[in-house]
Amino acid sequence: MSLQLEYKSSVKKELRKLSSPDRLAIINKIQQLKTEPRPMGSAKLKGSIDLFRIRHGDYHVIYQLKKDVLIVLIIRIGHRREVYKKM
Repeated sequence: MSLQLEYKSSVKKELRKLSSPDRLAIINKIQQLKTEPRPMGSAKLKGSIDLFRIRHGDYHVIYQLKKDVLIVLIIRIGHRREVYKKM
């Protein structure tokens, strides 16, 4: 089963702020969500029905898993101390 990836418009801007090695590693992890939407180490966010997060070092990727239409929506990427602000 392969899922479709979608990104909020702000995600591209957040990715540009990261260093090149971190950016490449995070993009790789996001691409892996197509085949495994809940990889080892992913966590469901408390208080939500369909929001999850994956980590890369100090960075978190917040995503929404839409099972009924087979879409993974990447919502936010950022440092762990800032990524949950303004959500």
